[in-house]
Amino acid sequence: MSVNLQKGQKVDLRKSDGGTLRQVMVGLGWDEAKQKGGFFAPKPHAIDCDASAFVCANGKLADNDDVVYFGRLKHKSGAVVHLGDNLTGAGEGDDEQILVDLTSLPGQYDKIIFVVNIYRASERKQHFGMIENAFIRICDGETNQELCKYNLSENYDGMTAMVFGELYLYKGQWKFNAIGQATRDDNVSELAARFR
Repeated sequence: MSVNLQKGQKVDLRKSDGGTLRQVMVGLGWDEAKQKGGFFAPKPHAIDCDASAFVCANGKLADNDDVVYFGRLKHKSGAVVHLGDNLTGAGEGDDEQILVDLTSLPGQYDKIIFVVNIYRASERKQHFGMIENAFIRICDGETNQELCKYNLSENYDGMTAMVFGELYLYKGQWKFNAIGQATRDDNVSELAARFR
């Protein structure tokens, strides 16, 4: 059974049979809210949300090489892989997915932070208030069984980026924390600076 998380809730990540989780699939999704516009209103740009993962050592982002995003789809360790950029959020289910092989993640890494920012948000005058049905879900990467899901439901008008959640190691056990913190960061570099 998948657990529906509330903001700030933490959960242990284990296989459904209680075994140790070896691989995790992190799915992120969102839909563009319907915009009101007259017949002659200019067609707005589709909202392009970009998911990224910050692979942290001692809880901090130490190096630009530890940012996995649409411009660098694989972490240098090979343990974190972004499956590619979705430019519109159209369609059902996950819009972007990031795979994490916990067994091959080098020992110095103890946290992976998952964020989403709107590409060129300021220029296009877009924000998370124009997005609905945003979520992050964690699945067993070997069975694809959903373990937990966090639906973002607050009003995020004016916010251009979001810290969705984090996988972190605590006393040898991987856990997930549903964060849901919105920011006004304009790009992945500004978001990354928060965790250095």
